[in-house]
Amino acid sequence: MTRAGWRLAPAAAAAWGSAAWCLLSPDASWRIAGGSLLLATVLGVLLVRTERRRLVFALLVAAIAAACAATVVALAAPGRAAVADTPLSGGRALSAEVVVTGKVDPTATGARADAQLAALRIGDTDRAAGVPVTLLFDHVPEGIDMGSLLALTGTAFVADPGERAVLVVRVASIETSTPPAGVLAVVAWLRERFVAAATELPGAGAELIPGLAVGDTRAVGADLDQAMRTASLTHLVAVSGANCALVVGAGYLLGSALALRRGIRVLLGTVFLTGFVVLVTPEPSVMRAAAMAVVAMIALLIGRAGAGLAVLSLAVAMLLVLDPWLAFELGFALSVAATAALLVLAPPMARAMGRWMPRPVALALAVPLAAQLACGPLIVLVSPQLATYGVLANLVAAPAAPAATVLGLLACLAVAAPWLQAALTWAAWVPASWIATTAQVAAGLPAALLPWWDGIPGVAALAAAGAVVVLAIVLPRRRGTRLMRLGIRGLVVLLAGAAVGAGALATVAAPLTVASRWSVAACDVGQGDALVVRSAGHVMTIDTGPDDDAYAECLNRLGVVRIDVAVLTHFDSDHVGAAAVLAGRVEMLLHGPMEAGDDRVLASVGAAGVVEAAAGMTGVLGDAVWRVVWPRADDVFAPGNDSSVVVEIEGGSVPRTILLGDLGAASQAALRTSGMLRPPYQVVKVAHHGSADQDPGLYAVLGATAGVISVGVDNDYGHPRAETLELLARLGVALARTDQDGLVLLDATDGLTWWRERSRVGTAR
Repeated sequence: MTRAGWRLAPAAAAAWGSAAWCLLSPDASWRIAGGSLLLATVLGVLLVRTERRRLVFALLVAAIAAACAATVVALAAPGRAAVADTPLSGGRALSAEVVVTGKVDPTATGARADAQLAALRIGDTDRAAGVPVTLLFDHVPEGIDMGSLLALTGTAFVADPGERAVLVVRVASIETSTPPAGVLAVVAWLRERFVAAATELPGAGAELIPGLAVGDTRAVGADLDQAMRTASLTHLVAVSGANCALVVGAGYLLGSALALRRGIRVLLGTVFLTGFVVLVTPEPSVMRAAAMAVVAMIALLIGRAGAGLAVLSLAVAMLLVLDPWLAFELGFALSVAATAALLVLAPPMARAMGRWMPRPVALALAVPLAAQLACGPLIVLVSPQLATYGVLANLVAAPAAPAATVLGLLACLAVAAPWLQAALTWAAWVPASWIATTAQVAAGLPAALLPWWDGIPGVAALAAAGAVVVLAIVLPRRRGTRLMRLGIRGLVVLLAGAAVGAGALATVAAPLTVASRWSVAACDVGQGDALVVRSAGHVMTIDTGPDDDAYAECLNRLGVVRIDVAVLTHFDSDHVGAAAVLAGRVEMLLHGPMEAGDDRVLASVGAAGVVEAAAGMTGVLGDAVWRVVWPRADDVFAPGNDSSVVVEIEGGSVPRTILLGDLGAASQAALRTSGMLRPPYQVVKVAHHGSADQDPGLYAVLGATAGVISVGVDNDYGHPRAETLELLARLGVALARTDQDGLVLLDATDGLTWWRERSRVGTAR
């Protein structure tokens, strides 16, 4: 790698740093912009008076990039602040008009979409608008795509600093929906027909075809999605630089076949890329991928990796100037890291490995290995796990991805000829099935995911480990480097041992990682509920959370194998999404009122006995006694949050505990006056992850001294809400939260005490 390739790297770093600083401190944006411009002026004067013009020019470009990024944030700040200052506390109802600016993505609790706020009204007052927002739905809405105009009602809260969205809007109802028009309507129709054609085919490969071709993952089931994540193959079903590069390459090759000049070939590739971006929707992630594809194309045309790195740096700087909010988007960071790794790390690694294996094999292995080493430290920020077989899975799946993408794209565009679309879809099904099978096999291997440290320590440790691996591969075989190579190999052995040890702690030795004495446990499963009660060796579980792996890991750490009673309070996916983990373990299953399709969840558990819970039911769990206090048999509430099963349990070492499911204020008030409660309680599982929809009177009646909130880190709902935390504080309730404390354990053997994963032992009173 030549020094010339690095000269524009300071511009990318300066734009990134300036954007991040300004997003976190918008009030400082103008000062940062002014300081950067002043520095640029000084460097401009110095440029004509120094002999080190290349260095000064690189710094000048960096200062200009920083100033531009800061200016964009500063110009947007007043409008964003006007919306952010809207009085929204207490779950105030609002009405809004929004234009959907991205795909509707399914989530564990419904769906989400990016949108632009066109109008906002609270009460009788019109508020400022014209800013990006995030929409949250409790189900996947029908007929909504990019470009749809929605009139809706709901509640909202202010998004975290640095996020693109100013508000997060929880949609209560969609009053009117106007479908997209023009080109957006055409491409939405093309995607809809393509997904329908693909899902008529058999097997998991059919689910992947739309994702591989146009990034549409609506057909991918939960099991296949998890397998793709475990095998580190999810990048194949997202619109990435690789997809865009294939499209550009197709245009360029067509130009070559027609014997067109190089400039015309590049123009044809650009036209193909533009059409592809429109087809898959020009949302920010797609535009980012298109920019990365342009970088790869230019590097290929020039034929110099150094030039490729310079163009990458320039592209990053330009993207951050145009859209500073990319600075905090993980997808953008992963794209940059992967592209840089392919330009900087893959070539020397391939050359080094080519000394002791065939060169084509070395190159094929170096590409996924370099990308994995570069992206791994970023991925552990959101998922502190290592995909053990990720490099191997990518090596096996990589040859099939281009064929699936190209054939799938052609099938999507062949909607006017159904017979041709069917033939092309079948052709795409073959490589898509290869990729799906690769993911499923890799995910099914032993220790497919190994735990890793989370947070900044985990990032630093994995980055250091990656550096050691790279050095071990690329260091030349010289006498002076022998001792260094031995040291690096020793470090590799130590890291491998640490990984094996971590794997043991996540499996056979998992129970050794928690306190041995506990009676009530709140699992850290993200944004969802998953609780466990244990008495005299007998176990009751209450809900499962949304994620199979997180729930299975928690049960493993708690040493839970057999379950006497499993309670599914209601059928929202953040409470029953991991119900399949219970399969083959449960004796009796209690569940809340059902709607159509909920019986599939019960079937996945396969319990010996299945009973719909109603107030008054009782049972014994070891030395403890449990009782259902809600819902009543004549409950007027519809199935869902307000008819959640509420259980109280006490006895032996189990503190007197009540678990409130997802009850809202209305159903909490009804429970308070039902005559079923037997206060005071020692522990309360706070309802609905600490949402604002609470009945203060109920918590006053319960009289609990300790509370548990099961909630996900940085969740999209703003849970737990500040007003709920203030209510519990006024009532003297000591709190533990899974987002802050991780796994929480409580016990009443010697007074009420708790063990919190991130702060250990304490007194819960």
